[in-house]
Amino acid sequence: MNAEQAQALRDTLVGAIEQEARTAWEVATHLAMSDVWFADSILSGAFAWTGEPVVPAELIDPPAVARWHEAQMGSRIGKLRAMSAEHLLRPVEFFGRKAPAVSWLVMMNNHAVHHRGQLAAYLRPMGSRVPAIYGMSADEQPAAH
Repeated sequence: MNAEQAQALRDTLVGAIEQEARTAWEVATHLAMSDVWFADSILSGAFAWTGEPVVPAELIDPPAVARWHEAQMGSRIGKLRAMSAEHLLRPVEFFGRKAPAVSWLVMMNNHAVHHRGQLAAYLRPMGSRVPAIYGMSADEQPAAH
């Protein structure tokens, strides 16, 4: 989640699209925390899942989530970029499937794309503006209609 998405979420924290769906707040915290989990798991070569983690106490509002995510991912991204070819190609198991560690970087990206799209889909029906995520946004570029 980036700072623009966090700002857009500030007034839309509690609603969910339907009963079984996560709220926008739950999606935002899940996205931030799962990026850290994916990065740590890829770096260590082991995915350990013990259930949904407790949301860190400092995640009190969407801007705090964006700041936390940026702070947590900064050094991890550097470490991921510095992985050797040997480290990237070693087999790592993910929920019963084995693949080279680099494959799970793609999964990490796809997971983030999925949840960023989910947040974008939540925003407009909840009365918020949709920020540019992958290009222009009609809300930020009115001429784009």
